[in-house]
Amino acid sequence: MTGSAEAFIHPLARVEDGATVGVGTKVWALAHVRAGARIGTGCVIGSGVTVDTDVVVGDRCKVQNAALLYRGTRLGTGVFVGPAAVFTNDVLPRAITPGGEPLTDADWDVSPIVVEDGASIGANATVIAGVRIGAWAMVGAGAVVTHDVPAHAIVAGVPARMAGWVCACGARVQATGDVTCSKCGTRFSLR
Repeated sequence: MTGSAEAFIHPLARVEDGATVGVGTKVWALAHVRAGARIGTGCVIGSGVTVDTDVVVGDRCKVQNAALLYRGTRLGTGVFVGPAAVFTNDVLPRAITPGGEPLTDADWDVSPIVVEDGASIGANATVIAGVRIGAWAMVGAGAVVTHDVPAHAIVAGVPARMAGWVCACGARVQATGDVTCSKCGTRFSLR
């Protein structure tokens, strides 16, 4: 592992050589951070989380217990990932070729997932390969996200569908276009 001695790594966590963990980050028991993963500063990686190779976790993210972040996942700053959320990476997964030969890592066609700053992913949600989730968007618990999610959108269900809009502070917003949040006064545009 490369990074700061100021990161806390639980003795029962596995952080492979070649992984980077930032200052002030906590990696809890039974988490597995693979070589080539990069975790920013001030993050919390919960128990049983998998952070695969070529995953980037931005600063101040919170990844709850048993979440699975597979190769190609990119989390911006301040992203919340609920317990048991899954980020897939292969649109057409297979274990073997049509001839019966095992597939290798080189055979995978990884489609990255991007989660922009401040977004929240609910418990047990599944995000399908190739999706982009906009800044401050909110994905409901148990949702299956198959398409891009706009910034500030609330999505829920299987498959995930628009359920409204949300401010960065978490308050629901009832308008579209240029809006001012009634809770915190923040002004932003919904398109």
